[in-house]
Amino acid sequence: MSDFGFLKTHRTWEDWCGMLLGALIVASPWFPIQQELPLAGQQIIVLNTIAVGLLVFGLAQLEYVALQRWEEVTTILVGLWLIVSPYVLGYSGEGFLRLYHTSLGVVVVLLGVLQLWQDWEQSDQDLLKHG
Repeated sequence: MSDFGFLKTHRTWEDWCGMLLGALIVASPWFPIQQELPLAGQQIIVLNTIAVGLLVFGLAQLEYVALQRWEEVTTILVGLWLIVSPYVLGYSGEGFLRLYHTSLGVVVVLLGVLQLWQDWEQSDQDLLKHG
């Protein structure tokens, strides 16, 4: 009988995907396809993007080393911030960057929700066996 529990087990490739997402988020302000950001808000947008990307990357690394549920909850919250940050920080009119951050934020949230769902019923000892 085949194992249908593929999505019920937290795998290390998910953590590597989180690290890749963090790196993509950090690099996003410098992608050549986007329009030039307004100079007044450019620094705060870049700092926000770097901070969010480093958080996503760091949380994925923590999950790879020592899995805890708070890491997944924090990943979901950071992904939600990435989704709303174009509207809060005022660059929602910047087509590509808004779309890119919203899309990446959705992927980060979905990855966090998947990982939290996978680990929800795990005991603390089972979480320590990850990685």
